[in-house]
Amino acid sequence: MPRQADPQLEQRILDAASRLRARGGEKALTMRAVAKAAGTTTPTVYERYCDRADILRALRIQTRAELFATLRRSRTLGQACQLYLEFALEHRHAYEVLYDKFAEPPSLNEPWPSFNLLRGHLAQRLGGTPRQHTRLMLSLWSLMHGTAMLLIRGGAVGPLRTQMFHACLDAVETVVAEAARSKGRPRSGPKWPANLILGEAAESKVIPGGNDGGAKSAPQQRGGKKGKTRPAAGLRSVRTAL
Repeated sequence: MPRQADPQLEQRILDAASRLRARGGEKALTMRAVAKAAGTTTPTVYERYCDRADILRALRIQTRAELFATLRRSRTLGQACQLYLEFALEHRHAYEVLYDKFAEPPSLNEPWPSFNLLRGHLAQRLGGTPRQHTRLMLSLWSLMHGTAMLLIRGGAVGPLRTQMFHACLDAVETVVAEAARSKGRPRSGPKWPANLILGEAAESKVIPGGNDGGAKSAPQQRGGKKGKTRPAAGLRSVRTAL
């Protein structure tokens, strides 16, 4: 009697890869180790995935789809942010893999449906198009991701965990409310370059070599000498990050 295919095998492989990556980094993610952790053989893993990068890509795409399916239940930005944090805490290993080198190909040029859904919520609330809110979305994403990773790796439990979770949601609301009030006000750092595109699959691009569009940061007095200025240290770091 022929052996029946295991319908859960690929999922076991991805789950095993996620755990190995979280515990020991990419060095721990060998095809042999994945096979052992998944309860199968190395040739069987190779039948389904070419190499470690192929496994990580499959895991990343699966996690993106699962996160998007979760966020689609939201009606408001606040609901979406809460669901985002809950998903990260419930799928901690896969979540960590999802954002490893997210701004580099191939991850950069894959669809980011959750990012776009959140930008859509911003556009509904603030007006304009989703792409116009990319910089603000990065601020909110940084808040949520930073909180998620602190909770995942920091060992926060009990009241501290609860307070960190809701402090992040409150911070998101504060940032968005301030953005609504401060339309047209100057911002730190250069203007968002038109050719810096995120979340739009093949159209996405990150400008190489630190090209920031040529805008100048606000000057700061240097050493009490009149007439000589230099960008503040904080603004120089912001320019580098963008």
